[in-house]
Amino acid sequence: MNVLNLIEEIDKADPEFQDRISPRRDAIKNITSFGSKVAVAALPFVFSTLFKKAYGQTAPSAAVLTTLNFALKLEYLESAFYNAGAASTAVQAGLSATEKAYLTTIQAHENAHVKFLQGVLGTNAITQTTQGTNGTYDFTGMGAFPTVMTDSGAFLNVAMVFEDTGVRAYKGAAPSLAGQQVYLTAALDIHSVEARHASAIRQLLAARGISIKPWITGANDTGIAAANANYAGEDNITQGGVNVTMLAGIGGNISTNAATEAFDEPLDATTVATLVAPFGVK
Repeated sequence: MNVLNLIEEIDKADPEFQDRISPRRDAIKNITSFGSKVAVAALPFVFSTLFKKAYGQTAPSAAVLTTLNFALKLEYLESAFYNAGAASTAVQAGLSATEKAYLTTIQAHENAHVKFLQGVLGTNAITQTTQGTNGTYDFTGMGAFPTVMTDSGAFLNVAMVFEDTGVRAYKGAAPSLAGQQVYLTAALDIHSVEARHASAIRQLLAARGISIKPWITGANDTGIAAANANYAGEDNITQGGVNVTMLAGIGGNISTNAATEAFDEPLDATTVATLVAPFGVK
């Protein structure tokens, strides 16, 4: 779950949000001491307390509720995806023990994220039955991934696309946190954890003989044409107004591949909404 992006969106909806939580920042400072050991599954409980203290007995505005419910919609999709994969005999039959162990961990995280948001929203939480067809999603993405729930390779491919997209979303949240040390540090820590998740999925696919690196190279290195939009902009070679390929590297200028691999390009909320709509997120 993109918790830091969620805080960014709530800042937009409720300009007083930072003032509400500022006196209580010391209570969550320890989040920055965990570094790479921060468990994604533990974050919901930290932020659940933060939201409750921020608003106290004051009901969040309609805009804040909309933001939280959009996040819940995304978590419904992801948890349902991993739950469906775990329940699919065909998918499970094709997974190795290592693959099963990793996917089981992600499944537990996503289910915990749903519980967290439901707890924060209380009676204002939308129900999963409002998504897809009465809560049943089209994991094929309207036919883009036809064998996702019948073939383990296809399932891992879609998982890779989801994880890569999530990393880009975290990058998109960082600029809004400039000057907010606690949140920016947490965002960078979480981004690194999510990046390792994405890397692990890619390494699982590489172990299957697929030619792919643990990181994104260029506009779309997955070979999955249906995922082109998820990787749009990843061929960017200009950072901070500087063409990275014009800089000196070892044995010559930095290559185009190295320039694109070195940075995660951000995704905004509007783009994410467009990307998940084919799966049934409304």
